[in-house]
Amino acid sequence: MTFLALISTSAFRSSTGVLLEPIEQTFGWSRTITSGAVTLNLLIYGLTAPFAAALMERFGIRRVVAIALLLVGAGSGLTALMNAPWQLWMLWGVAIGVGTGSLALVFGAIVANRWFYRHRGLVVGLFSAASATGQLLFLPLIASIVTGGSWRAAALVVTVLAFVLIPVFLVVMADHPEDVGTTAYGAEDAPDDLPLPVVETRSPGTVAISELKSGLRNRIFWILLLTFAICGFSTNGLIATHFIPAGHDHGLPTQTAANLLAVIGIFDIVGTLLSGWLTDKVDPRKLLFVYYSLRGLSLILLPQLLDSTVRPPLFFFIIFYGLDWVATVPPTVALCREHFGAARAGVIFGWVFAGHMIGAGVAASFAGWIRESQGDYLLAWLTSGGVCFLAAVAILLIPKVRTKVIAGG
Repeated sequence: MTFLALISTSAFRSSTGVLLEPIEQTFGWSRTITSGAVTLNLLIYGLTAPFAAALMERFGIRRVVAIALLLVGAGSGLTALMNAPWQLWMLWGVAIGVGTGSLALVFGAIVANRWFYRHRGLVVGLFSAASATGQLLFLPLIASIVTGGSWRAAALVVTVLAFVLIPVFLVVMADHPEDVGTTAYGAEDAPDDLPLPVVETRSPGTVAISELKSGLRNRIFWILLLTFAICGFSTNGLIATHFIPAGHDHGLPTQTAANLLAVIGIFDIVGTLLSGWLTDKVDPRKLLFVYYSLRGLSLILLPQLLDSTVRPPLFFFIIFYGLDWVATVPPTVALCREHFGAARAGVIFGWVFAGHMIGAGVAASFAGWIRESQGDYLLAWLTSGGVCFLAAVAILLIPKVRTKVIAGG
């Protein structure tokens, strides 16, 4: 159920790049206006995550996720009725931003921490792969509907998916293993002196702000926050939002560019699951160093690969980038748990994830501005590649934890 709920989020995330140009053509809006709506969505998406994590800890996963699905479905459906830029900003930015932010990877991290003691890294990898699965399943469908001339019908695909999931989620999902008479998977391997879960009595807002204040006094938190912001800058904000328009600039048909993003989704599933498996066995800092370094190199090379046809070098980029896209998530979640403990990891990762989406929001607007002012995306690709190299170096500044804090504070 967690996997399906996360897919609903990725269904909307994958649709924005396809819908930008049709919406601009329908209403005569500029790329700055539509990119700005995406930026607002990404910012609210990220900033909602830590508060949603605190709400889930206090009021339960089922209720929070059901409300989030309602917001995503309603916001996407009402897009078909809009006629002014402020409505796009309110629907994409606020309503869907809050809804998808509550269904962010923080949600998957909380479920993994609650329901799994063994193989947590692999499980986080599986949940991270949900975004790729949604992209793979829905991006070609949405692109096909848009190509057929109906972007409004394409927006309704997300609405139907979200509304179908709400009753199923409420019936099937449980908040804790104890609610259905079981324990976390692999709990028999836990040490006898494992700290008991802390029952939080403070308000969710107080918990979220308190963890932020504590994190801002911690150097490791700053490194995780800034490197994950770069991760968002180089993925959701740049590739997910602008790859299809950039391909169109080079004569690549929209449907073809959308299919390439879907192929990224295929390899993203493989790469993320592999990363989750490796996170259980390898120092997560070393994994992140490799991921960010190779991503930076690939982005710097991308402008030379885009063309009106799909040549082998571009397809190689798609395969490689797909393997690397969300591979950063399992080791980042692991570092949050190692350095802050499982009890705090959900909200801490929520703030780190907020940094991810702030970086994505900055990239969405920055790349849109670069395209309008210079006529192409070259500087956006080069900037993104450069900051990925900075992230690779910064991650090595995090000290290694000799004894991992797998559960408890």
